[in-house]
Amino acid sequence: MERGSSKHGPRVDEQMSREVSGLVQGPGTGGSRVDESRVPEPAGEDQPEPTTAPAGELRTGAPKGMSSEDVERRSRLGRFITMAALPGDRETLIANARDNEAPADIVAELERLPEGTRYQTISEVWAALGHKNETTRW
Repeated sequence: MERGSSKHGPRVDEQMSREVSGLVQGPGTGGSRVDESRVPEPAGEDQPEPTTAPAGELRTGAPKGMSSEDVERRSRLGRFITMAALPGDRETLIANARDNEAPADIVAELERLPEGTRYQTISEVWAALGHKNETTRW
């Protein structure tokens, strides 16, 4: 199936395509309609780069009882354990993490889990590894 206009010729179709390319492709492309006076200038050589993490916090809204670093580390652990492995025991979690190409430090952490315990959630795994979970959920 050929995609083209049945009303115009190829030359007119190409011209019409160029006219709307800025609307279709968005800012940052050759046909963008962004007003140059509204584009922020980059920081100078002697100026610090802007950050979204004031005072060293990686993200705002970390739950009570956890730092933003704890949240990031627990999230990293959860990226390598799929929902298919839960509920699961130590061996199931390790096998699932290896199947998902988890780094060696994640596998080593999971190998520290006690045998014979089934874990329902990543938070339970995190707590069994000796880390803190949030004290209040909402």
